Amino acid sequence: MKIAVIGAGGIGGLVAAYLSKAGQDVLLVGREDQVSAISKNGLTIRGVNGEENFKLKTAVSLDQEYDLVIFATKTQDLDYAYEQNSQYLDSCDVLTTQNGVQADNILSSHFERDKMFSSIVMFGATYVKPGEIVYNFKGDWILGSPFVPVNKKLREIAETFKAAFPVVVSEHIMGMKYLKLFVNFNNALCALVGKSMQETFADMDMCRLSVRLLKEGVEIVKAAKIELTSLPDYPVERIYGLTSMPEEQAAGITNKVLTSLSKEPVYGSILQSIMRGKTSEIDFINGEVVFLSKQMYKHLPLNEKVVEMVHEVEHTGKFFSFEEVKNKVVN
Repeated sequence: MKIAVIGAGGIGGLVAAYLSKAGQDVLLVGREDQVSAISKNGLTIRGVNGEENFKLKTAVSLDQEYDLVIFATKTQDLDYAYEQNSQYLDSCDVLTTQNGVQADNILSSHFERDKMFSSIVMFGATYVKPGEIVYNFKGDWILGSPFVPVNKKLREIAETFKAAFPVVVSEHIMGMKYLKLFVNFNNALCALVGKSMQETFADMDMCRLSVRLLKEGVEIVKAAKIELTSLPDYPVERIYGLTSMPEEQAAGITNKVLTSLSKEPVYGSILQSIMRGKTSEIDFINGEVVFLSKQMYKHLPLNEKVVEMVHEVEHTGKFFSFEEVKNKVVN
């Protein structure tokens, strides 16, 4: 199988490297600075598997037709990624990897729906700089079909990936993506203060705020009658439990889990974009439930404020202090 990965950030680089190591024919498509660094010195990945340097085929755009094209850009960059590579996207199968629930809808105007596949990445990676990635923690790569039943082609893709990652095929990928949306909610708070997950959630007030944001989001999804589906190692009951137990208990669990994610600092996906001077995916994470609430003529004051403040950080490049976050969001 000839595979192209569009997007040479943390997830895209990691996926390309380990699929290539497993024997697949892989092209990694990235920006000029990324392609230059990897072509010259290889892609160095350090973390849970130790440190290794990978020699990869790279390009700034697709150079031919591929059997499978994996889109690993941020959701907000999908249309641009398509436009830059559309010359060679007529006959391929497509796999999305983005956080949130909108990636498949965005690309559906460009591809036949039976050639579109969706995925949830449960492993974590941090893009450090061109040519360098930290592999923070391992996890499943969950594959599914967003518009049609799971078919033979998807199962072939899953078999291909199994040599590099633990793979799960799901018949309920969208219900899982909504659950993963809530797993990613905490990224927004890291982006506000410019700190790692471990630093951010060592502060118990930030843990309490995390629980309140989660409660708002879960309530609006329930009101919209969207059914969440358990992830392999993250049951739906965990989210419902956190939002129904006393706040102090839920904050204590949040503190314990998020301060022990990895030996290396874990910078959420939203913060990683801001640190590179890019717009973030906040509108597709916390902003997704804000959008949903407005369609239902409801109000989510905490999530609305957090989305607004993340955009302010994007525009100004200035992070808030912990006290400013508490005062502006909670009060």
